[in-house]
Amino acid sequence: MKFYRPLQQIDAITFDLDDTLYDNYPVIRRTETETVQFLRQYHPVMADIESEEWRAVRAELLEQDAEIYHDVTAWRHKALYHTMLRRGLKESEAADGADATMQNFAYWRSKIDVPQETHETLTELGKRWPLVAITNGNANPDLCGLSKYFEFTLVAGRDGRAKPFVDMYQMAAERLNVPMAHILHVGDDLTTDVAGSVRCGMQSCWINLREGNLMKIPDARLLPHIEISSLASLKTLL
Repeated sequence: MKFYRPLQQIDAITFDLDDTLYDNYPVIRRTETETVQFLRQYHPVMADIESEEWRAVRAELLEQDAEIYHDVTAWRHKALYHTMLRRGLKESEAADGADATMQNFAYWRSKIDVPQETHETLTELGKRWPLVAITNGNANPDLCGLSKYFEFTLVAGRDGRAKPFVDMYQMAAERLNVPMAHILHVGDDLTTDVAGSVRCGMQSCWINLREGNLMKIPDARLLPHIEISSLASLKTLL
């Protein structure tokens, strides 16, 4: 554990989900593969679909509405809907198809292999502090066995703008009835998690899982209070 700023009193801990509590890369890779297979089998006009096609539509939607990225689930649904329309499906068919694809997506997106270290660490920390999940993504903690550790989960789009905006950080503090200065936020992203939490007055822990050098990483805007290389290191704060 490395210290960059002095820690103050900690009365609650908030956590990012993806790439903080588990490795998200294999989850996304498998989910994308299963989504393509589902789409190809859903309707004959989709038989040769490639993921690049709806990614291009996603990019177009972002150009048209920069705020859409705050809700990645709605953004993906809309991209699928428009992709199906362009493939020749009627509006009702495209809407039903996007719904069905997102149900399939949600199933695979939450088939997450959560390390035992994560379960053990959250169990120990939860005995002392209330824990909260704050995510920009669309993994469902209920489906991967993580929700039992959290007082509640905040999701971008549904609960405000995505990190690094203050919305969800502030909501967490209000619902916990804990001052922001007494909350420690743990996350892997130096922009959304570290800079976002520090700028709104929280304490920040960067989990450095890829042996990055904080002094050399281009998007290192603000120093976290502490840096760890494994989640279990947080138990030293107990």
